[in-house]
Amino acid sequence: MEQMLIKFPEETIDAATLRALPGAGQGSAWLYHAADHTETYALLDTPADPQALRDALRARHPRAQAVALALTTDVAGQAAGQPAPWFYVVETDIKAGAEIDFDRWYEEEHLPGLAAVPGTVRARRYLAREGSPRYYACYDLASRETFGSPPWLAVRATDWSSRVRPNFINTKRTMFRRAPVNQET
Repeated sequence: MEQMLIKFPEETIDAATLRALPGAGQGSAWLYHAADHTETYALLDTPADPQALRDALRARHPRAQAVALALTTDVAGQAAGQPAPWFYVVETDIKAGAEIDFDRWYEEEHLPGLAAVPGTVRARRYLAREGSPRYYACYDLASRETFGSPPWLAVRATDWSSRVRPNFINTKRTMFRRAPVNQET
């Protein structure tokens, strides 16, 4: 499944502003505001004309970035079906030669492990079609306390995690609060 991630650094975007962008009013859309600084992410179904969206972003929000993402993994969490007002995102590149181990770690241990943590609604991995960072891991959370809970920290503290994590480069980790887009989301 293809989706478009729009990053609005140093901006708080509302639903009306998002829906005014070409193609952003079609299909599903989710809007997230960073919890600890000013930034907005919008995750939406890829519009029919992605270039029109990019052109509008360039004109209206010059610092915004549109990233085409391919969903690679989608794991229902321990709290599947519960509301998910929190959204945690890890964006990273990986050192050359470490990608095979990185992918195995995410698929076999890390993503399923974090999905199993109480309070995790959903865990997903995406691959950016171009640009950097290339890898995105997204976690829908029932509470902010899920992140950093003892079970969450235990998943992060494995030997495999300790071996893989030093290979992360260009890494950004952000906690977001979900913002309303419309009555259906």
